[in-house]
Amino acid sequence: MKTYDLVGIGNAIVDVITQNDDAFLDRMTIQKGIMQLIETDRAEVLYDAMDNRVQTPGGSVANTIAGAGALGLSTAFIGRVHDDDLGRFYASAMQDVGIDFVNPPVAGGELPTSRSMIFVSPDGERSMNTYLGISSELSSDDVPADVAGRAKIMFLEGYLFDKDKGKAAFMEAARDCRAGGGKIGIAISDPFCVERHRADFLNLIENELDYVLGNEDEIKSLFESDDLDDSLTRVAALCDLVVCTRSGDGVTVMAEGQRIDVAVEKIVPVDATGAGDQFAAGFLFGMATGRDYETCARIGCVCAGEVIRHIGPRPEADVRALLEDAGLL
Repeated sequence: MKTYDLVGIGNAIVDVITQNDDAFLDRMTIQKGIMQLIETDRAEVLYDAMDNRVQTPGGSVANTIAGAGALGLSTAFIGRVHDDDLGRFYASAMQDVGIDFVNPPVAGGELPTSRSMIFVSPDGERSMNTYLGISSELSSDDVPADVAGRAKIMFLEGYLFDKDKGKAAFMEAARDCRAGGGKIGIAISDPFCVERHRADFLNLIENELDYVLGNEDEIKSLFESDDLDDSLTRVAALCDLVVCTRSGDGVTVMAEGQRIDVAVEKIVPVDATGAGDQFAAGFLFGMATGRDYETCARIGCVCAGEVIRHIGPRPEADVRALLEDAGLL
């Protein structure tokens, strides 16, 4: 029976990425810098408007799992795709990079495979328009207990809380992991996700989770506050490990009553897509390999710094070599 260093559960989404200026965003009424959920007709219009598309298997937690696998962890991903062209592409591409994609494409699935159209502006900001499709139908039936129960660390995607069946799958995976002795944590996902599920998130953080990862806006949104320090103190009272990314202002780790601040090199991004996902990959790699939290954060910053230097949400360089050069391996 295989034991996994890291298992993710989340939306299985094909990312379709292109570069456009702000005038294009205005013309297509795309709101800059956020993720918007869209329906089928809107998805078709935006897809047809994209030039020079780059297609890659995505989804926030799936990108994290891919990054951690590239660093050498044994990984698996729990997600739902249709048995269509995009779904088969997704499953094959995940397996090709060494991730066990444990759910075969659903024959006769109720909805098409999910996809996100990502428009990257010249300043590196990304505007995401996501059609959730079949991934939003993930349920407890899609969670193999033998996979979740053999995970040393499990990473859960907050977006799953948008449907009751996803929430149930989320909780079942977390409890199977804990029963097997693993640690469970969440990617908060985005401030709008927090607004939709604030009470559920806070209950989950306090009673079910071992760690929480989010950016400063997501952490503040948990408490409807403009004060990051106060929000960090409050969430740290609920959970032993809280990790907050603050873009160019660094990373703050609240761990067992201590605060650790880690500075970052400020970089003008080519594409900010995946920065948080790859930070999480590096941080979780550090956790899985027994490193202290400051080192985990530094590893995460190197991983995030690599991914924002190119188009696409997954690493292209040899990140292990970058970590060796930085004295972190």
